[in-house]
Parts: sequence; structure tokens; C-alpha cells
Amino acid sequence: MRNRIAFALIAVLLLAAPLVFSPFRLDLLAKYLCYAIVALGIALAWGRGGMLTLGQGVFFGLGGYAMGMHLKLVEAGPGQLPDFMSWSGVERLPLLWKPFADPVFALVMVVVLPVTVALLLGLLVFRQRVRGAYFAVLSQALAAAFVILLVGQQGLTGGTNGLTNFQLFFGLDLYDDADRRILYFAIVVVLGLSYLVVRQLARSRYGQLLVAIRDGEDRVRFLGYDPALVKTFAFAFSAGLAGIAGALFVPVVGLLTPANLGVVASLELLIGVAIGGRYSLAGAVGGALLFHYAKTIFSEQWPDSWLYVQGALFVAVMLWAPRGLAGLAGQLRDLVAARRRPAAPAPTVLEEARA
Repeated sequence: MRNRIAFALIAVLLLAAPLVFSPFRLDLLAKYLCYAIVALGIALAWGRGGMLTLGQGVFFGLGGYAMGMHLKLVEAGPGQLPDFMSWSGVERLPLLWKPFADPVFALVMVVVLPVTVALLLGLLVFRQRVRGAYFAVLSQALAAAFVILLVGQQGLTGGTNGLTNFQLFFGLDLYDDADRRILYFAIVVVLGLSYLVVRQLARSRYGQLLVAIRDGEDRVRFLGYDPALVKTFAFAFSAGLAGIAGALFVPVVGLLTPANLGVVASLELLIGVAIGGRYSLAGAVGGALLFHYAKTIFSEQWPDSWLYVQGALFVAVMLWAPRGLAGLAGQLRDLVAARRRPAAPAPTVLEEARA
């Protein structure tokens, strides 16, 4: 009951945000909500499945580039090249780009591309029983390699500058405040649906099996289950959420560069979940919002030293609340309940003698 009330309260606050925030601040909140969608997938894969995913920026970028390619082709017009290709000396539209002119194909690829990469990587890695820090290093290396690939293909991906200057998003004018509010509400709806789906998945029998694999993978294997398949599904599902978030990120921010999806960006997504609490879906969402909001505020107040302030706060949270802020709230609730619980009566002399 309390979770439903909290969910309804947060939904009301998010829906009322356009009445309070300026267009600039509302765009920032929309960007934070995109990160919150990624956080839900990380909470499922890391919090429930124990998979330390340090490469979610790859899947975020795959979804973002799939959407960005479609938007650039629409803005360029039939038979024309996107602006950055003209600047790079490209004379023909690359074959890879042509299918993304179809909006249905682009929307499908937003999910299919990251899910396919995650499925291939998951089956390859988990079949070999790679886990823990080794899996984390592999996923981080994938993010680094992906950035190098994007930067090296100037005429195909825009190189270091990436894809920029988006103006339209399925009929919405990205320079019009009213249309951007519609985009914000769409992101709120996607986040709410994603939360409900992940919550249902975590509470299902599959979610219980995922937790069992996290706590004792060998024992689950002896019971006849295949941990590789279970973990791969969770990993692919989190990749799909990251791809959707990346696709929504593109029209909100107006650009997508390799800096938005590299190793640093992937670590920041993970840090937000760690601060909020990886064992709690609501905590993961709240941590993502809090981390990126703090990043914005600190950079505005202390432009020369905000990284040190942010790092100090992160260390403080990890020292005093290793299970995140959601875990700290649970500990305080248990402490209050224990103090309110009446003390057990002292045993009588007869009971002590029987003992």
C-alpha cells in the first residue's frame, strides 16, 4: 500500500513539474528521467542478478544512434545527405543509413540493436561462467571499444562531434516549448511503464530465480536451472531499457556524442544506482535523479571544484549507507520498529530452572 502511495505521489509531482519549472529546468529533468530508465535496468541486472554492468553506455548509445540516424535523414529530406556527411566529404548515403529512413524500422532498431548485442555478449560470457569483476571489466572494455569505433568513423557517425542539431521529433518542433512539454510527458509515461514492468518482473518467479542465482549460482545450477540463460535475459532486458532511454535522450538534449556513452558515462549511471540503492527499484530511480541533479547544481555553484564535492558525497554515502539511501531508510525503519516493540518479559525462577 505504501509503495502504491509513493508511486502515485511521485507521478503527480512529475506531471506537475511543467507548472513549476522553467523550460530549461524542465529539459534537465527530462534528461534525468532518461537516466532513470537506464537505472531501472541496472537495478534488475546488478541488484537482482549480481551482474556489475559497467558498459550500459554502449546500449544507451545504440538506441540513441538508431533514433538520431532517423531524425537526421528526415531533416535532410529525400535524396539528401545529413549535414555532417556533407562537411566530411561523403558523396553517397552509406548503405547502413538507408533503412533508418523508415520510422518503424528505426523504432524497432532502438530496442533490437542493444538487445541483440547484449544477448550475444551474455551467451558468450555467461556460458563460460564469467562473473564478478571479470564480467565488469569485459563490459567496460566493450564501452571503450565502442567509443573508439564511433570516433574513428567520421563520415558514418559524425566522429567526436557525433550527431547534433536535431530540430524535429515525429512532428514535434524541438525548438517550441509546448512541443518539448509533450516530449517530457512522453518520457514520464515511458518511465512509469518501465517501472511497473520491471517491478512485476522482479516480483515474479523469474525474479526470485534471478536473486537465487545472485546468492548461490552453483546451487541453482545443481537444481537443474541454466543460470546463463536467466542472467542473459536480465542483461538483455536492461540493455533494451537503455536503448529506449538513449532514443529519448536524443530529442531532449539535441545531440548525441561518444562522450555521452563512454566509460565515464557508464560509470556515472552505475554510481547513481549505487547511491539510491541497487536492491530497490525506487531507490535506483531516485539515486539517478539525485546524482545528476547534484552534478548540475554543484557545477553551477562551484565550477572549479564541483567534482571534489560530488566525489566526497559519494564516498560519504558508500561509507554510511553501503546499501544506498533506500537501504538506509529501511534500516532506520527497522530500528524504529524495534524500539517500539515491547520487551520480552523476564523469565521466572521456575522457567529458569526448567531451562
